[in-house]
Amino acid sequence: MMLETMDGSMVDQVIVGGGASLANLIVHAILLGAIAWVVRRLRMSDGSIPSFLQYTLVIVATGTLLVIGHFGEVVLWAYTYAAVGATPPNTDLVYFAFGNYTTLGYGDVVPVPKWHLLGPMTALNGVMLIGWSTALIFEILRRSSGSQPESY
Repeated sequence: MMLETMDGSMVDQVIVGGGASLANLIVHAILLGAIAWVVRRLRMSDGSIPSFLQYTLVIVATGTLLVIGHFGEVVLWAYTYAAVGATPPNTDLVYFAFGNYTTLGYGDVVPVPKWHLLGPMTALNGVMLIGWSTALIFEILRRSSGSQPESY
């Protein structure tokens, strides 16, 4: 079924929103797995990098990669909105997706009525993935402080 031919029924909205959420979940899982792998490798380094510098590098690199990842996930939502025509004409789709993904939602742009569930689905996806990122940062900080065995 082509996305343009979907009529925006509740089932269509759940399929489209669920598909975008699943795609973002996969992207995020790969990103977090890669970050954990790199952090684990750095922790096994030969000590040629001072620990404070290594710690700073890990946190800055992790934060940067997570921001890039979240931006990519927002763009995926923007493409999803475009594919089904979920917004009024001439809407800045990335702006609209960011507002939903972060639950900021100024309310200055709203989806067309037949696709209104995509906004809350985007917000639920964003909250979950931002929370997952926060948990990773917290775990890296906790393990880097030496309070836990290094067993990523």
